[in-house]
Amino acid sequence: MTTDGTIFVGGGGEGYAAPQNLLLKFGNRHGLIAGATGTGKTVTLQVLAEGFSAAGVPVFLSDVKGDLSGLCQAGSETHKLHEGFLKRAATIGLDLSYRAFPVLFWDLFGEKGHPIRTTVAEMGPLLLSRLLELSDPQEGVLNVAFRLADEEGLPLLDLKDLQALLTFVAQNGDAISARYGLVSKESVGAIQRRLLVLENEGGAKLFGEPALDLADLMLTDAQGSGRISILASDRLMNSPRLYATFLLWLLSELFETLPEVGDPEKPRLVFFFDEAHLLFDGAPRALVAKVEQVARLIRSKGVGVYFITQNPADVPENILGQLGNRVQHALRAFTAKDQKDLRLAAQTYRPNPRFQIEDAIRDVGTGEAVTSFLELKGIPGIAERTLVRPPSSRLGPCDDAARGQVIAGSPVAGKYDTVIDRDSAYEMLARKAEERARAAEAEEAQASKGSTGGGLSLDLDEFKRARRYDGKGYDTPKPRSTSSRSDSITETFAKSFARQLGTKSGQAIVRGVLGTLFGRR
Repeated sequence: MTTDGTIFVGGGGEGYAAPQNLLLKFGNRHGLIAGATGTGKTVTLQVLAEGFSAAGVPVFLSDVKGDLSGLCQAGSETHKLHEGFLKRAATIGLDLSYRAFPVLFWDLFGEKGHPIRTTVAEMGPLLLSRLLELSDPQEGVLNVAFRLADEEGLPLLDLKDLQALLTFVAQNGDAISARYGLVSKESVGAIQRRLLVLENEGGAKLFGEPALDLADLMLTDAQGSGRISILASDRLMNSPRLYATFLLWLLSELFETLPEVGDPEKPRLVFFFDEAHLLFDGAPRALVAKVEQVARLIRSKGVGVYFITQNPADVPENILGQLGNRVQHALRAFTAKDQKDLRLAAQTYRPNPRFQIEDAIRDVGTGEAVTSFLELKGIPGIAERTLVRPPSSRLGPCDDAARGQVIAGSPVAGKYDTVIDRDSAYEMLARKAEERARAAEAEEAQASKGSTGGGLSLDLDEFKRARRYDGKGYDTPKPRSTSSRSDSITETFAKSFARQLGTKSGQAIVRGVLGTLFGRR
């Protein structure tokens, strides 16, 4: 599987290449696994993950179909494909043995693995805008909100923090616009509606604390094998933009956090990005430029990125040119566009005088591929027609009992299970509102000299009812006697403030809050 600084991928046999190996020292030069559905991409991914793990390299991969969870169990001689595996192993000169690999299961929803979270602040306005599908003006408003949070010390941890901040921005749009540029209530309302859609898709579970510690993705076991972090993505794929944005965030965090290591003898981490076309479909230019930057520079951090997709054309050319290790499974050419894509794919390989690459890519069967791995001095290898080796771990998903045992015995068991709801933007804005309300009441009482009436206060009950997230889950807002529906945070703040703006106490609240934000007393 792994010898002399290489990972054995396949080859051998009549009409096929000599053994094909991926050099570990070039494992951080990135790679591509491409091919039509059912041609063997998942098995190739499994074989590479096994090889890196056996060499002591931690791996992160997404399991979009549930098939890769079998990495935690050894293959079996009773498996229906065992005889076929033995035959292929003999053909390519492999001494096949079965073994399990150290696995960490992760799940954004916390159902099939450890919960995995980040904070709103760490995600940042660029990726959030992509996630929410915001227009340019709406993205501008979101940038203003983040800038305001930074300058005023308002931590943005979960969605309720962002919702409360946007509500405040809408209420004080005129003053904020004078400082940062136009901020319209319509744009804020559109962002709030997109946040509601994200909540309904379960995306709010992504935000909060404890946030993921990147060090937990770079662990080895007691025997020195790299742990394989598997993100359960079968349910997550129902929200493809959430899936792609999360993986891009994780890749960006690795890029920004890890120190430079140059060209190590083996990667520090290998990252497999399945269904990679989702990352680029409809992506704005700024986002594609960010991916290009990460792909170009993250190798110096010791991280290898491998894109898995059906067609190499799914990956922009500037990024495709960074992918030195390639495994191309069969491409079908049923239409004129398919034939064009096939020709373009063949042209990206170093020619082999023994066969036509275009014909080989079209004709290889399941479990076969045209491969090209970087050779000494980083030179692309000649394209070879290769039989991919059988995996050592279980082919297919593990059973629930095995998954439960792996989760219970994990080195991070219990670390991320309980949500922490610490003091952040929502609580800080609530306290400011309460303080201004009390000050307004005192001023009103002083002005009226004990007369009855007019003792207005900020409706904090409305604010609390509007808080949809309590750190444990989402609560349905309690029905109000004055309305047949629940108010959103924006509506609650707006109605509460609107009732007070025409009074002296209301004016005192606005002066007080804006004075705090903009340094006036």
